[in-house]
Amino acid sequence: MKALAHPAREDLLIQSVLDALASPLRLRIVKRLAGGEELTCSTVLPDVSASTASRHWQVLRESGVLWARRDGRIILHILRREDLDSRFPGLLDAVLAAVDESDEEKSGSTAA
Repeated sequence: MKALAHPAREDLLIQSVLDALASPLRLRIVKRLAGGEELTCSTVLPDVSASTASRHWQVLRESGVLWARRDGRIILHILRREDLDSRFPGLLDAVLAAVDESDEEKSGSTAA
């Protein structure tokens, strides 16, 4: 089985991370993984085709946003929070806060 490639912490590039975070679907993945759990593809994206989901997971993994590991036939993913916070302090928190604000605006629950 093909090994899953991950960049080392010191090789993480801001442009790759920002590019990976530019997709609403990938932001949805990151928001879900921000809880600290190790999750499978289908747990996070049950409504997305396997091929589409696979590509999004690959972009996040290759940019250094998440770790992936095989466990039998499944792949488990976890956010690389410590690595991201070390390389780009505050970036992940700012992105997650912006996603939360955007979600609140869409639901109409923001205070005027």
